[in-house]
Amino acid sequence: MSGVFAPAAAQTTPQNLSTVNVNELSDAQLMKLMQQAQSSGLSDEQLAQQLQARGLSAEQLQQLQQRISSLRKSNATANNNNTDQNLSVARGLNYTPDSTGTPRRSTDIANALIPHIFGADLFRNSNVTFEPNLKLATPVNYILGPDDQLNINVYGNSLVNWKLDVSPEGNINIPGVGILNVSGKTIEQATASIKSKLAANNYAVGRGTSVQVTLGNIRSIKVIMVGEVVKPGTYTLPSLATVFNALYAAGGPNNNGTFRQIEIIRNNRIIRRLDVYDFLVKGDQKDNIGLQDQDIIRVPTYRTRVEMVGEVKNPALFEVLPGETLQDVIRFAGGFTDQAYTARIKVSQISDQQRRITDVLESDYKNYIPLRGDKYTVERILDRYENRVTINGAVFRPGEYELQKGLTVSQLIKNAAGLKEDAFTGRGSITRLKSDNTTELISFDVNGVLNKTAPDIVLQREDVVTISSIFDLRDEYKVTIKGEVRNVGEFAYAENMSVEDLILKAGGFTEGASPKRIEVARRIDDSNPNSRSSSLAEVFNIDVDAQLKKGQANFVLKPFDIVSVYSLPGYEKQSTVKIEGEVLYPGYYTIKKKNEKISDIIERAGGLTASADVDGGTLKRDNFAILGVNKNKIDTTAIEQERVSKLDRLSKVNSDSTNVSNFQPRNNFVGIDLKKILEKPGSSIDLIMEDNDVIRIPKQQQLVRVNGEVLYPSAVVYSKSKSFKDYILNAGGYSPDALKRGAYVVYPNGTVKGTGKFLFFNVHPSVKPGSEIFVTRKPDKRGISATEVIGITTGLASLGAIILGIINLSK
Repeated sequence: MSGVFAPAAAQTTPQNLSTVNVNELSDAQLMKLMQQAQSSGLSDEQLAQQLQARGLSAEQLQQLQQRISSLRKSNATANNNNTDQNLSVARGLNYTPDSTGTPRRSTDIANALIPHIFGADLFRNSNVTFEPNLKLATPVNYILGPDDQLNINVYGNSLVNWKLDVSPEGNINIPGVGILNVSGKTIEQATASIKSKLAANNYAVGRGTSVQVTLGNIRSIKVIMVGEVVKPGTYTLPSLATVFNALYAAGGPNNNGTFRQIEIIRNNRIIRRLDVYDFLVKGDQKDNIGLQDQDIIRVPTYRTRVEMVGEVKNPALFEVLPGETLQDVIRFAGGFTDQAYTARIKVSQISDQQRRITDVLESDYKNYIPLRGDKYTVERILDRYENRVTINGAVFRPGEYELQKGLTVSQLIKNAAGLKEDAFTGRGSITRLKSDNTTELISFDVNGVLNKTAPDIVLQREDVVTISSIFDLRDEYKVTIKGEVRNVGEFAYAENMSVEDLILKAGGFTEGASPKRIEVARRIDDSNPNSRSSSLAEVFNIDVDAQLKKGQANFVLKPFDIVSVYSLPGYEKQSTVKIEGEVLYPGYYTIKKKNEKISDIIERAGGLTASADVDGGTLKRDNFAILGVNKNKIDTTAIEQERVSKLDRLSKVNSDSTNVSNFQPRNNFVGIDLKKILEKPGSSIDLIMEDNDVIRIPKQQQLVRVNGEVLYPSAVVYSKSKSFKDYILNAGGYSPDALKRGAYVVYPNGTVKGTGKFLFFNVHPSVKPGSEIFVTRKPDKRGISATEVIGITTGLASLGAIILGIINLSK
């Protein structure tokens, strides 16, 4: 039986949106639209096109966007901005997944913009089935009929239990007793007849014997649904079914059907009229009677239907019966929303061949009789205040206040709990809204108004009083500390702040800081602009206690002072170098003195091994000028950052070049001649070591690498008899794109030597073991563009005109 109660799908066609007025839509309708939009699969633009295709004008679409944007902002404020939803007007249709998980279209989002028929959703909601409960106790007024089953239980002096079916003739056959007709009787009446029949057949009913009659199996009945229902026809229902059960099975009234006067016809006469609104508005089911076999439920067409839109809780199309008023329609709509303007309702009436507008005042809501086709619009209250003034700035309780009669500036300041200590009392302002909605600014003396030495000002509606803070009228006071402190930077200035106080704020001295000769630079405001030697800052040199104890000087800082803390004279951090390769004791060594040189480190490392290649010794130094980096910088971290930055900019500049893939930054190897250094220690080529230097002495080399624009880059075995060209030929020769005059050799010690020129011949550098030959690529040739041709032609024409002019002048 349960399958009978599946809801019937309403047969609806898409409605035209050309008559939709967005200003008449309530917030509830917009929220419904937004909820449907969240589960959509269409883009904003696609859905906007669909709404316009359904007849929504561009003007209405724009208004819809503005209203939803405003509603989204108000919701975000109410939720403490705890939302990341980008809801918009046009955000798709409502999609629900099918059995495969694929989204499918289920609801037309445009329906949220169209008023629905009040009560229609009741019979199309799968969560409300109205299916009768077949496990309830048997109702005493249940009328028996064929196919019912009666359970007769006799207990006491006599014990017997019968299950008897009602025959098509309406009889039951009681074993040993006889036939009894029960059709058309209630359970209560049938029980009395059965007791009488048993008593007449020597059962001691009432004298120690009791009889209980209950309903067993429930029969099915057939109910006919006619008129304006979604799916008219004959329905098989349980005999306990009611009118609502039958209406639900048939999908309820259609768009033309009445919800107020549904007829239940039995034996060719109307026995009851059902008003669905009694159930929807009051929860009353007095007319939801039980059905009998061959009952007819007829749904006539509606008589009078009106529309209510705007600021009501449930805007919809409502059906009105004779004798009902506008007040009843408001009750059907759930009443007004919190933002509703209730003093009057606009009514659009049908008048012969056109419409007309009339206003119904609140006092006439109970008297106005709704007419066919009426459309009631409940508007919003105005977004303005009739008695508001605002105070901002340096008061303890800024905000909005009631405009009391005769309220003045001084009284408003008092209502705001008075001025803050940082209030600027020299001047305040009132921003006043004029009658034409433009604004004017009125200034007043704050001190004078409060001390009654200046006239007080009477405030008007929407006045905004502003009292500035002294901190708003000046730069934020800061002091700066640099140098040998733990946390350099800017700090907030405070009155009577000393140098020691600022050093404490900066985390104290670093390990190598000198408390002596700390420099304080102060701004000056009396510099002579006409003098080249005029002072730019006033500088003070002071000493502080190393433990930052309060000293006698106690130099007090002023805003924007810059404090510089220097290192101790002679303080040096340890510097380490690394030596690797063919020495007796490779590893890290700490520099012992400022003029320690390469030969000294090699000597400390035990000297070279027998297999060392002294010609291939290299010095790697990372903290010198690379790609234009400032070589005067001592901070190696800053040097590396500047180097990476320059490489990044250079790669962007060359991003369109075909040689980007071959781009290589300049190497950080210093070309040294280790053999001469060891022969003459302490000479000018014996370089002084610096922090993080790396000396590497390789084993004796036997290969020469050839890379770049050659046919087969290779590693070639070194031979004294081979020339530069021989190594190129061993790598397959030059490629077609090779720039022969740009070839160069990188020697094992980091020295680089390029190809020279003698007359018309290229003079290639010599090659040593462990060297690398690199052949560069020819630059791409680019033709002259049309713009350049025009420029050259114009230039030549101008030059020719000048020459002709000079010739003519000479004649």
